[in-house]
This record gives sequence, C-alpha cells and structure tokens, in this order.
Amino acid sequence: MARTEHTIGTTPDRVFAVLADGWTYSDWVVGTAHIRAVDRDYPDPGTALHHKVGPWPLAVRDKSVVLDREPDRMLLLRVGLWPIGEGVVRLILTPVGDGATRVTMIEHFPGGPIRWLYTRINDLAMHWRNKESLRRLDDLATRRVPVSH
Repeated sequence: MARTEHTIGTTPDRVFAVLADGWTYSDWVVGTAHIRAVDRDYPDPGTALHHKVGPWPLAVRDKSVVLDREPDRMLLLRVGLWPIGEGVVRLILTPVGDGATRVTMIEHFPGGPIRWLYTRINDLAMHWRNKESLRRLDDLATRRVPVSH
C-alpha cells in the first residue's frame, strides 16, 4: 500500500474543487493520458470519469469510479488499470493551520494481476508517482481562479 502526504498552501475547499473537477484529472494524475468524458454528477458516488491510461501507443481506455466522498474532506476512487488490474485511491484532506491542507493519498491494488506483482519496489515507485501527482494537484489548487456561481 502506497501512502503519500503533501501539504498544500490553500484551504480544503480549494483542493476539493480540483478533485471534484474530473476534467482536471489528467492534469495532476501521473500516468493518465487523456480524459474522454466525465459523468454529469461527478464526483457523486457511482459516477465516473472515463480516461486513457499509459503512453501511446499502449494507452488503455478505462474509467475511475467514485466509491465515496465527503466534500472538502475525502474522495475514494476505484481506478481502472485494465488489463493489469484495478486500484483503490483514497484522498484525505486535513486542514493544517490557517489556509493549508495536508493531502494524504493512500493507494492499493485489490484486483487483477497487479495484486500478485505488488512488492516493496512497486510501493516505492508508486510513492514517487503519487508525490509528483500531489505536487501537480498543489499547482492547480493554489493557482486556480475560483469560479463564482
């Protein structure tokens, strides 16, 4: 299980706004090549974002489904990685002082062949990947102009 933490210099609602915008997924998740579609009520439980994973010409069409969410606090996704398997990613947002958020990303692989190939080396590789993903999430959350409705 890969566990990665990163503190972002903005509030949980700003971070969650990026997580809730499925169209930004490929901007911050390392390895996601393209967002094909986002279900209308994303990130409600049961909704999905449809994406391509991996480099061309090996990119695979798959989707990530929201299993649970608590606005401004947590997002739980089942991420598609077929044909190698599937992962479950939990993003936990914790306020830290004034105007900062600790994001904890926990990822594991309960389904498919990848679960049998999982080793400490894979855990280190996933930690590096997730560290970069959270750095990109930081960039989006701190530089994004909030949308007023």
